Amino acid sequence: MAPFTETEGEFAGWLAWKDDIFEHESAGPFYYKKEDDGYVAAFRARPKHMNAGGSMHGGCLMAFGDFALFAIATDSLETYGVTVAFNCEFIDGPVVGELIESRGEVIRAGGSLIFVRGIVTANGRPCLNFSGTVKKIRKK
Repeated sequence: MAPFTETEGEFAGWLAWKDDIFEHESAGPFYYKKEDDGYVAAFRARPKHMNAGGSMHGGCLMAFGDFALFAIATDSLETYGVTVAFNCEFIDGPVVGELIESRGEVIRAGGSLIFVRGIVTANGRPCLNFSGTVKKIRKK
């Protein structure tokens, strides 16, 4: 899946996987870009991301964490991958209007598995700690 470069708005110049309808339209839109120290993923919290209590739905945080796994692992992926494990701890609940970001690191990239860990923040405040494993899917 080739990334698309956003051309308008707050995330102009950022990349997105528009072919992933769930991440881009339903749960997101989520974006990512490369910085000097690795990849950052981000989105702006909207009313559609909130639960009945007024804070971000845990499912949205987990969906974004899963998106961030792939953003962080971009340089280690050759073509495509799937999540085979995802672990997380909820720390705090973002609210509407906050900038949600994720940064992390590849712990190890082997022949078929990539191990990643990261953190999601809201305006710099820790909200979700996560780790996961991505399985590389090779072209046949």
